[in-house]
Amino acid sequence: MADFDLTEHPHRRYNPLTGEWLLVSPHRSRRPWQGQQEATDEAPRPAHDPTCYLCPGNVRANGEVNPNYSGTFVFDNDFAALLPDTPVGEVNIGGLLRAEAESGVGRVICFSPRHDLTLPEMSPEAIRGVVDVWTQQFRELGARPDINYVQIFENKGQVMGCSNPHPHGQIWAQRTVPGEPAQETQQQQAYFQQHGRSLLTDYLALELEQQQRVVLANAHWVTVVPYWAVWPFETLVLPRRHVQDLTQLTDEEKDALADMVRQLTIRYDNLFQTSFPYSAGLHQRPTDGQQHAAWHLHLHFYPPLLRSATVRKFMVGYELLGNAQRDITPEAAAQRLRELPDVHYKSARQ
Repeated sequence: MADFDLTEHPHRRYNPLTGEWLLVSPHRSRRPWQGQQEATDEAPRPAHDPTCYLCPGNVRANGEVNPNYSGTFVFDNDFAALLPDTPVGEVNIGGLLRAEAESGVGRVICFSPRHDLTLPEMSPEAIRGVVDVWTQQFRELGARPDINYVQIFENKGQVMGCSNPHPHGQIWAQRTVPGEPAQETQQQQAYFQQHGRSLLTDYLALELEQQQRVVLANAHWVTVVPYWAVWPFETLVLPRRHVQDLTQLTDEEKDALADMVRQLTIRYDNLFQTSFPYSAGLHQRPTDGQQHAAWHLHLHFYPPLLRSATVRKFMVGYELLGNAQRDITPEAAAQRLRELPDVHYKSARQ
């Protein structure tokens, strides 16, 4: 019998941040594809769209008029999933039919006044402005007594359900800690209590030692395809220094984060020469008044594209009924991203 080989044989990998496992089936990456192919979102967009709810000076869906903003613009979501004035209440019937009122705040962050610029096409200075807004919003919302978690994220592209093409992100800040951050809180705390160090500090040291899954690195941040990645080109962006949230970063670290986001998203776009869709978000400590010394700030990027700009991964069947599964190995995905040019493909054409 042949020796076990991670690059050839089916195997499980453990995610220490969530305590969950995924199935890796590298041999399946050779199967032909005759399934659904997505339409690409490559139609040119104007710098300002008079019909866009998010462009400067335009009227939003609720009738309010956007200011003529020149940098980032933040406002309360007109159709927020969470509302601050939700009355307190709960339902509990036999311990099986349970519900609790959930209050919170939803906000929208327009990254730029330009309707046609996504993060990889923005300047490092403009992306630093986005990082500053993330930081300010986390500080402001996290200080509220009714908010115990602040989730900052971006859905990019129609395939990820983005309802408006103007480059923007969202904030959902709420009373309770949602599922994945709650799992990460538990796992990081258990590791910290056992080892006296943060889980992601030790994980990053292993990644830097092995270099197999490192995509990008600068003086303050490292991007890897995590060993336990579920999505084909999923990445994890980690600060070299153990900090719990954005407010603890120095100016140099914020500059380096802006540069890292730009360099990573350029490579995403260059991979299939398309405006690469993803869901991405920051995971930070809960804002419940506790120290959370075990928490280690990080960013997740979850992109769905698998083989080309038109072929995506679907989370169906076994993934819904069993556990997560992937074909291309994280090591192969990291190599492909690492070898891409750092100049955006649109600029290279000019």
